Amino acid sequence: MDNLLEIIEPLKNKKIPTSNEIKVYKSSLHNYEETNFIMIKYDGIKYIIAVGEGSLFNDLTGKLIRNDTKLCDLSHENRLVLNDYFEFTKPQAFGRKQTTIGLGDRLGVATPGHVLAMNKTDAKPIFAQQSIRELDLTNRSMEDVIDKAAFGAIQEGYDGGYGADGDHLKKEKDIEHELKLGISMLTLDCSDYIRNDINLDDESDIESAYNRLDDETRKYYENKYLDKTFKVNNESLDFSKPDLMKVVVVYTKALEYMVHVYKTYIKTLDRDIDFEISIDETKTITSPFDHFFVAQELYDQGVEVTSLAPRFCGEFQKGIDYIGDIKQFEKDLKIHALIANHFQYKLSIHSGSDKFSVFPLINEKTKELFHLKTAGTNWLEAIRLISIYKPELYKELHEYSFDYFPETQKYYHITPDIDNITPIKDLEETEYRTYLEDDNARQVLHVSYGLLLTAKNEKKEYLFKKDIYNVLEKYEDEYYKLLNKHIGHHLELLNIISK
Repeated sequence: MDNLLEIIEPLKNKKIPTSNEIKVYKSSLHNYEETNFIMIKYDGIKYIIAVGEGSLFNDLTGKLIRNDTKLCDLSHENRLVLNDYFEFTKPQAFGRKQTTIGLGDRLGVATPGHVLAMNKTDAKPIFAQQSIRELDLTNRSMEDVIDKAAFGAIQEGYDGGYGADGDHLKKEKDIEHELKLGISMLTLDCSDYIRNDINLDDESDIESAYNRLDDETRKYYENKYLDKTFKVNNESLDFSKPDLMKVVVVYTKALEYMVHVYKTYIKTLDRDIDFEISIDETKTITSPFDHFFVAQELYDQGVEVTSLAPRFCGEFQKGIDYIGDIKQFEKDLKIHALIANHFQYKLSIHSGSDKFSVFPLINEKTKELFHLKTAGTNWLEAIRLISIYKPELYKELHEYSFDYFPETQKYYHITPDIDNITPIKDLEETEYRTYLEDDNARQVLHVSYGLLLTAKNEKKEYLFKKDIYNVLEKYEDEYYKLLNKHIGHHLELLNIISK
């Protein structure tokens, strides 16, 4: 690193250094008292160079180049050190009155591109967002997810604050673990407690399940809801006996779990956290009765919800636009937004990537106050990058994804028409990128991320992971531009670009 002095000397006076051989991330220049630091990339690896003296310099772990200079890895330990000195590097909660966008980064390299897009809006980003399923499929940890988000924000000089979402957590051990890591948002997935074993079109089946509940439970709900009218803005909700039986049977156990988790883990925290309830991962479409019932019970039991995600009508499949009757969706969205506003929390839209046709409705009906989760669309932009700059690698990824599609499909509900996808042997390399405009191909590629990132040969060597990251490292600026354009399109249609 012969040109390291070109970086060290200007840093002493908090000036932007330059180098002919080392990439310097100029926006990452920060200082604390007598210590200045900046991020660089050398030989494909990113580091922090810290110059100066004092507590920050002493606390950072790294190789001492000379008495006043350290070369520091972007390690978990160093992220925790920076958390102590720079508030913007720590995940934070944003509460009920702030529009937020979840930007799940399955590769750990997308945050700088997300920053470029989020600089256009007053909405706040949840840069670190991963479910247990995604962590398992990519062999990552939530510690790593938060680390990468923090260093990505530092790299781009983003000090507007970001969140970390323990997404779709179900088990208490995972909830407890990720809260200790400092997540600022917990999305509680209640799908294991929402009953899907009842034929909701068969009133006798519902009634039979309802009558198996104890007398005290049935009496409580009947006295509270039966034949009563509840006003939500100008809308009226009347609970008939069939309505009440259905909602009680489907959601009672889920409600018990929501209350338990809140009182055990959320209310006892000594810091702010955004608590989201997810009732969307189920076959049961959330009716206005369902939503109101769940919200009213949580409110009456003192559960403070930041956002709630219902299961909307139609299909919110991965990486493609909304499938379904948009007029019916608009009608349902209106009442769901009114209920959320009535109970003073945000409406949350899951699998929100690329739902371009309904984005304007989401903005309108929620009055620009919502939470939207995206994730796999950022992985797909990485695949787009590979199709453009390394088409021979794209071909391998494409063929492997299709060969193993039946295995990967079990993780997500998607319905691509495989027979309607042009065989890759029929396309020129320059045309590979068109697969990223084909809904059927997008879905296959979307669900294959875990397979492609973890596939190994007989020698236990990764088949594709190293090559994927090599392309992303070599063309990182191009990847950031793709993300900026793609996520920026989301923000434009959501009508939350800053004026």
